[in-house]
Amino acid sequence: MVPDELLYTKNHEWIRIKGDYAEIGITEYAQSELGDVVYVELPEIEENYQQGDSFSTIEAVKAVSDVYMPISGDIDKVNSELTDNPALINKDPYGKGWIVKIKIESFFEVEKLLRPEDYEKLINE
Repeated sequence: MVPDELLYTKNHEWIRIKGDYAEIGITEYAQSELGDVVYVELPEIEENYQQGDSFSTIEAVKAVSDVYMPISGDIDKVNSELTDNPALINKDPYGKGWIVKIKIESFFEVEKLLRPEDYEKLINE
């Protein structure tokens, strides 16, 4: 499942841009590869991250994985529901399983992201 309204990274993060802000999480494919998520490390609000920086760690039954920032920005909100219910990432990766919301720093970086059709090709190779 690759929603058309999102952009993606080669590291399996998704980003939903809404004006000057963006919501970020991991894809359906990524959560299925990880298995049952048991813990999510969340960043601090107002922390600044550059494109490609690791901003979160997800621990699952099968593996531990870093989550990377698709574009540069400041953390505006974190999904604190993941602290008590990390399985939201498995159940609803594109909805209630979002990880952070950021204030976008550079819209030029959006050009480096994958369109849905390109991400589908990546995961089907």
